[in-house]
Amino acid sequence: MGAGTADAQDYPDRPIEMVVTFGPGGGADLMGRTMARLLEEPLGVSIPVSNVAGASGNAGLTRLRTNPADGYTIGTLISLTVASWASGLGDNAPEDFRVISVVQSSPSFLFVPANGPHQSAEALFEYAKSNPVTVATSGYGTQDDVTLKLLANAGITMENVPFQAPAERYASPIGGHTMAIYEEPGDVAQFIEAGQLVPVVVFSEERHPAFPDVPTSAELGIDISGLDNYRSVAVPAGVPEDRVAILEDAVAQAVSSEEWQEFCESTYTCIEPVTGEAAQAMVGDFRDLIAEQLSQ
Repeated sequence: MGAGTADAQDYPDRPIEMVVTFGPGGGADLMGRTMARLLEEPLGVSIPVSNVAGASGNAGLTRLRTNPADGYTIGTLISLTVASWASGLGDNAPEDFRVISVVQSSPSFLFVPANGPHQSAEALFEYAKSNPVTVATSGYGTQDDVTLKLLANAGITMENVPFQAPAERYASPIGGHTMAIYEEPGDVAQFIEAGQLVPVVVFSEERHPAFPDVPTSAELGIDISGLDNYRSVAVPAGVPEDRVAILEDAVAQAVSSEEWQEFCESTYTCIEPVTGEAAQAMVGDFRDLIAEQLSQ
């Protein structure tokens, strides 16, 4: 007991690496960098960020999983990647990680370019019944991909056009390379505010309070919900409990800060953080939900 207490008091005594599992400029990157900066004060060490993109986030998670379970490597674990496990992508699993805290969540939308020919979901879906609609996504196997498959099951043909680089994905519909983009509003907030992208449908049980005029998919006769994009901070399984507790406390301080609250409000992602067993269960339950959706 004494040795464990001493170990906790000594941790951390050197920099902690933050592995961001997607490329620069996207929602996971902004979350990871903001969190890393806010964790430095409560932890008392620097937290450099490494972007390890690829395979819908699995490349970065493999690095996180295979690094020593000593609390000196933390990373972003997001639902896009968890969904990919149900699709057979990567060799990671929920039990490979310990979720420190789920800190963001947002339902996804379909956005169309403001100068495009289809300015409503009804018009877009009607066109897609006889013509394939190209949709920019974050990758195969993600809930982007799952949602497009569920739409296809309803006779609405959507063609997945994946982009690994977030900036390229956001620019795709605006530049006319795709007809729509599947995304969370916070990730494309600047394009919404600039009048370049228009939300036409939200995949949620209820309308989004920030976009009250945008219908849900259920209102349009296609009930696709429960596929919200959540983002968490995680460590490899096996990190000592006393170090996990220190990280949990530091993340709690970070998300209660004024800077974090301003950040999550600007990205439409504020939630009451989920920790402990509930956070861990979210990962496994979401993977199972995606697997069930894919089997239909």
